[in-house]
Amino acid sequence: MTTVTRRRALRYFGVSVAIAAASFAMPTSAQERTSIRIGYAISKTGPNSGGAGITTLPNYQLWVKDVNDAGGLELPDGSKLPIEVIEYDDRSSAEEVVRAVERLAAQDKVDFILPPWGTGFNLAVAPLFDRFGYPQLAVSAVTDKAPEFVQRWKKSYWLLGGGHDYTNALAGLLSKAAEAGEINKKVAMISVADGFGIDLVTAARPSFQEAGFEIVYDVTYPAGTTDFTPMINEATGSGADSFIAFSYPPETFAITQQAQVAKFNPKVLYLGVGTGFPAYGANNGENAEGIMSLGGIDPNNAENAAYRKRHEEVVGQAPDLWGSVVTYNSLQMLQQAIQRRGLDKEAVADELSNGTFQTVLGEVKLEDNQLRKLWFGGQWQNGQFVAVAPVDREGAAPAILPKPEWK
Repeated sequence: MTTVTRRRALRYFGVSVAIAAASFAMPTSAQERTSIRIGYAISKTGPNSGGAGITTLPNYQLWVKDVNDAGGLELPDGSKLPIEVIEYDDRSSAEEVVRAVERLAAQDKVDFILPPWGTGFNLAVAPLFDRFGYPQLAVSAVTDKAPEFVQRWKKSYWLLGGGHDYTNALAGLLSKAAEAGEINKKVAMISVADGFGIDLVTAARPSFQEAGFEIVYDVTYPAGTTDFTPMINEATGSGADSFIAFSYPPETFAITQQAQVAKFNPKVLYLGVGTGFPAYGANNGENAEGIMSLGGIDPNNAENAAYRKRHEEVVGQAPDLWGSVVTYNSLQMLQQAIQRRGLDKEAVADELSNGTFQTVLGEVKLEDNQLRKLWFGGQWQNGQFVAVAPVDREGAAPAILPKPEWK
């Protein structure tokens, strides 16, 4: 049976609410309510727990604390109600996340549902969000099909861009390095057989080919793979200066360590999710220098710096350097939409689609239910995972290629 954790965010007020009330639809007026019920299913255990436990869950917890410490979510009439959280562990199982989201909607009847972690899981639950009428603020999901999904699921919002955004940015950086004679025009590439890996590698093939690069090695591996030595050996023999892995956190960490053991030191090393985790930089020290990935931050951005400082103070760990700030931004968007339009899901969805919001990302307005002002490429430089693409955006650092030798 799924482990269920029901954490009452009402501690701030010293009030408890009977669990038995969960099976009944909540009254609609603030005067009759005692809380606003928000639920989510998240990977607290299993292989996805590393990513969910860095990018998603800490931001959910931080936001609930920030809101409840301020008296609760504000409604259009100026009243405030505390958030009550209903949380399920999806155990990194697509079947479990679907069951849990359906339970939140049909049995717990929560007011709003926050999305799970990961591209595949967001795609798995999108039809349920749509069927039950909940806005889906899909943050940790990279997909080129977002414009299509917005038409299919009108209340879905895609906030981390599409695969082509990231691969076009990377191809541009590699082209510049090749023109300068710093790297050759051969690419070795591996990708996880998951929604994320499939979307990225599908976008990468035309991106590299249009930029004049030859893909000399292109292999997909199953999720849960731990031994990358055969792939590293094949990439070594391919003659490619650039090695690209569209990987999830466990594989990202494993590839990094196994590449060092094998003395595999490509001039360009680009890895997937997890590269921007603070633990990645801490674990690899000087050997993280020059490694590239998706995302990145402008370390001089005051709003981002203030968010990261508060995250570390409250949560006890630093946020990641890609999706974390976008996640907290999505929660602030939801909060402001509720403040303006109340608890009607249709009205809140309309506000999310059309409104302008002040968040940790600055002023935010979605374009066709998508967030477009994002960093699409980052690199570890001097102990920080800095944004390097788009190259013409204020705050971008110049990419440093080739990557230094392993220490």
